[in-house]
Amino acid sequence: MKLALIFLLSSIGGVLSGDHFHSFAAGFGIAAVSVGTAYWLAFRSTRYPQLALLLLLVGMMAKLAITIAGVMWGLKAEVINSPFVFSLSYLFFSIVVTYGYFKLREFQMSIAAKRVVLNTQQVEIVENNNKSSRHLSQLSPN
Repeated sequence: MKLALIFLLSSIGGVLSGDHFHSFAAGFGIAAVSVGTAYWLAFRSTRYPQLALLLLLVGMMAKLAITIAGVMWGLKAEVINSPFVFSLSYLFFSIVVTYGYFKLREFQMSIAAKRVVLNTQQVEIVENNNKSSRHLSQLSPN
């Protein structure tokens, strides 16, 4: 349902900003790249938990730098012809892309948890088979 609502709002926003579609598309593109880069940097797995805050700060700075560079490029290339449409598009799509990345992370973590459970069950089965074969070998006359 949430996905349908996101697509509906995106489509309505695109239709309503028909005269300023380039600003709408620039808002989407810059938001997607900046949030994706920030997400990729901030949620890296590391052996050192002390680096978590540093990675979050680096992700935030990368998002800010990409946003500034994207807006400067958009204004220089005259792609952004309506700052209002661009800002609304950027705000909406930064929220949507963030939601999408967190849903992706949740899905990946559930898959990883299922793998751990399956691997644990397989190890237990192998250990039980080894124990039963060891007990059988002790009873055999060899």
